Amino acid sequence: MTSFPAAERRILVTGGAGFVGANLAIALHERHPAWEVVALDNLKRRGSELNLPRLRAAGVLFEHGDVRNLGDLLALPAIDALVECSAEPSVLAGVDGATEYAFGSNLLGAWHCLELARRDRAHLVFLSTSRVYPVRVLEELAIEETVERFELSEHQLVPGASADGISEDLPLDGARTLYGTTKLAAELLIEEYRATFGLRAVVNRCGVIAGPWQMGKVDQGVFTYWMLAHRLGRPLQYIGFDGSGRQVRDLLHIDDLIDLLDDQIARPEHWDGVVSNVGGGRACSLSLRETTALCRELTGRDIPVGAAGHDRPGDIPVYISNCARLFGHTAWRPRRSARDILRDIADWTAEHEAQIVSAL
Repeated sequence: MTSFPAAERRILVTGGAGFVGANLAIALHERHPAWEVVALDNLKRRGSELNLPRLRAAGVLFEHGDVRNLGDLLALPAIDALVECSAEPSVLAGVDGATEYAFGSNLLGAWHCLELARRDRAHLVFLSTSRVYPVRVLEELAIEETVERFELSEHQLVPGASADGISEDLPLDGARTLYGTTKLAAELLIEEYRATFGLRAVVNRCGVIAGPWQMGKVDQGVFTYWMLAHRLGRPLQYIGFDGSGRQVRDLLHIDDLIDLLDDQIARPEHWDGVVSNVGGGRACSLSLRETTALCRELTGRDIPVGAAGHDRPGDIPVYISNCARLFGHTAWRPRRSARDILRDIADWTAEHEAQIVSAL
């Protein structure tokens, strides 16, 4: 069993060299110097290696391990809280028939994290996804179209949908991509462990998270991907929806998310059993067309954007997080705007361009 020095509290962050995990682990150690913060990661995703020097410099302990291997987790000493950030996050995961990693990381890995939390009676903070909501239901919502974006209409026939976005009351019947399915299955396991073993846990259904140190891809981390393309002079395409670029997502700055997770770790009794949407909401949302305009303004670069009319599997025209349930439970609110998020990504890219290019 790995041995760590005594600490006031020991926090394990799985996926700890990834975008959310590394930023969270570093912030937790800075905010709580008496805590022992451990980041566990298998370093599968390109770019995660760039976070290792950051973790070391911050005093975060790194463990090379894989949540798919229960032995890697049970070899760790006792923990007080576990933040499950590991995942196969692509909405296209498994579309090519290679389903093993999505199920192994998102479902098997979540079960293994639950077993470790049960062993130590540790509080679990789980990062789920807005993709737990079924694609068919989201596709059938009433939409208003403007030149720049799609909007959710105020009058909807589906419970849980309004102009303010999608709430937790949206029906869950139907397919939702393998990514969304594995995360929803993990949510169900968490509830069973709470009922059966008295586990304390909170579930965050996150929308799009963005900010510095995210290695954005076209199928995951799209806003960072868009800014990176402008900074690096790479071509872009509006994919699907007739190539109009009007599809909309809300986005949340990584630092805003960290503020929320920090509170959830510190107050397990207050957060136990809460399942809620976490996102920027309509006030912090962008279409791809609007994102292009902001990226051009912030970088001073005009990158050509083509159009590909074919829709991708699982894509939807609009997703906005309605966070009313969350806001009823906490004073936390997102503080950074879409412009703030893109500006921070642009500044980070300018400072670390050589490292980013090598990782991509």
